[in-house]
Amino acid sequence: MSGNHPSADSRKELTVRGLILGVVITVVFTAANVFFGLKAGLTFATSIPAAVISMALLRGFKDSTIQENNVVQTIASAAGTLSSIIFVLPGMIMIGWWADFPFWTSFAVCALGGTLGVMYSIPLRRALVTDTDLPYPEGLACAEVLKVGSGDEADANSVEEGRAGLLAVLWGSIVSAVFAVVVATQVFASDVVQYFRVGNKGSVSGFDFNLSFALFAIGHLVGLSVGVAMLIGALIGWGWGVPHYSLMGDLTASVADLAQGTWSHKVRFVGAGAIGVSAIWTLAKLVKPVISGLASAMAASRVRKAGKADTLPRTERDIPIGIVGLITVACFLPIGWLLGYFGTTSGLGDHVGVLAIGGVAFVVLMGFFVSTVCGYMAGLIGSSNSPLSGVGILVVIAAALLLVAFVKPHVGPEEGKALVAFALFITSVVFTVAAIANNNLQDLKTGQLVDATPWRQQVALVVGVVAGAAVIPPVLDLLNKAYGFVGVAGAGAHALPAPQAGLISALAQGVITNNIDWSLIITGIWIGVAIILIDEILRRTTRHMSMPPLAVGLGIYLPTVSTLMVVVGSIVGWYFDRRADRSAKPETTKQLGVLLASGLIVGESVIGVVIAFIVGLSGKAAPLALVGEGFAGAAQWIGGIAFAAVVFVMYRWVARMARGLNGKA
Repeated sequence: MSGNHPSADSRKELTVRGLILGVVITVVFTAANVFFGLKAGLTFATSIPAAVISMALLRGFKDSTIQENNVVQTIASAAGTLSSIIFVLPGMIMIGWWADFPFWTSFAVCALGGTLGVMYSIPLRRALVTDTDLPYPEGLACAEVLKVGSGDEADANSVEEGRAGLLAVLWGSIVSAVFAVVVATQVFASDVVQYFRVGNKGSVSGFDFNLSFALFAIGHLVGLSVGVAMLIGALIGWGWGVPHYSLMGDLTASVADLAQGTWSHKVRFVGAGAIGVSAIWTLAKLVKPVISGLASAMAASRVRKAGKADTLPRTERDIPIGIVGLITVACFLPIGWLLGYFGTTSGLGDHVGVLAIGGVAFVVLMGFFVSTVCGYMAGLIGSSNSPLSGVGILVVIAAALLLVAFVKPHVGPEEGKALVAFALFITSVVFTVAAIANNNLQDLKTGQLVDATPWRQQVALVVGVVAGAAVIPPVLDLLNKAYGFVGVAGAGAHALPAPQAGLISALAQGVITNNIDWSLIITGIWIGVAIILIDEILRRTTRHMSMPPLAVGLGIYLPTVSTLMVVVGSIVGWYFDRRADRSAKPETTKQLGVLLASGLIVGESVIGVVIAFIVGLSGKAAPLALVGEGFAGAAQWIGGIAFAAVVFVMYRWVARMARGLNGKA
């Protein structure tokens, strides 16, 4: 079959129909992700649902291949990450600098930064994908979905296992989609939440278990070490941080408001400090493999120049490093012009040279730094779990500090707002670089597992970046006009929270006006240093135990609604794998568990797109609601029990299906 032939010329991979399908899926998923992210503060990964949709639509073509489907999901995956620009760009509205989102300026930020992210990730591929033991949970899950649905020829046992795997993906998708619909009706609660007083001094704490099968499945895929590390982070944040800092807040406020306000205004900055020092440590550990990756890319270029390109395996052929360099420089020139133009129009024209040249240097160096760290984080805990907003915090602080040091002394106080706007603007460029590099390495891992050609995937991702960049500005503008953002004058009752953009714009203002509480970030740094030491001791004294510092920082920084269900999924997945080890065919059983988890992510992600559009069209916060707010207490119990029951039934069914395969083998 042509899909299995080793020659690059005999397979369908980078096709016109695949590019068109990928762009269409990207447009739809990007629009949904922008709305979802502004409303909930989270975006969902689109690779797996895109792969499932692609396989369903391309199956009618006899010559379609697993590699062609992989290219489609590579293009569409840009929707899950480029839309993360909503964590920064709405800040321009929040500080009152923009009244709307200018299309060409916003498009240029997304397209140039995203393309630069693709270019930066190319020399990182060998260091972080090929020569590494990072798990890449979402890349692995996407590869498994593609393999199950590829339809390649195989022996009878493999066909039987493939059918079982497809059943696991399909039923996982159906179950999580149905559950998400019932949650939207409010018959099941979306989360089980409780806030309470701690001690007799008035301090508070709480927890929030999101009844999300997607988060649960991500926990299964990332494994026990990361799950436990996130739990430790949550315990630091909510077992110590919130009770401690809440005593400094308004003790007359409701328990829930005091707890959430303390976490948002205090503990989150502690988490940002922990993530920052962990990110620097991660980069320090990666210096050697990154240099090796660059050397490998140079060596590959020399092989091509010597006329020996055919000696390189097809699966190791990136876009040639010379072309990468040219495209990178070609991105720097318009970025420099864009920064200079922004500086001139914002009243900082006397300093346009410093802003443009210094700004490009900042994008070059900080962009590569965050690309490396985000790529590592994607490999460790998955693209959708990578704390991109934490990276945004570090970047905006660095940008603001540089502006304070080199520009602020030479401008009047009336230009302070312009400096804040410029800090947010340059952060948005670096942020898109980080977001796409974070995503691209996950896609390249999927490609490695399905025998794809790296350079074709890299071309496909640039296509996805441009398509996503064209969609984001009009969608942002539409939502701004329809709802507005919380804290902006004139915003209505249904204003979108955009929590990360609010936090990052507040940080920029705080640094430039010198009213930020550095003690919180320094506390987080010391916590991060302690976790790094513990992790190093565990890795050197035990075989299987570790405490990934970035995962701990993530547990402190993210709300429990985003982390606790990941912890539950990691524990259940570990227990399932332990039981599988005692079965007759452990690897098959574990594989079916991975495919079930992949299906759970698919179903909730796809239905999330549908519900997001229904919400957008109806203008109602809960257009599918069948019950009123008075049912909320019962809905928590019913939803929690139903969630646990479904988890038990689905995992038991997968284990029985694996035993049935053993009998037929």
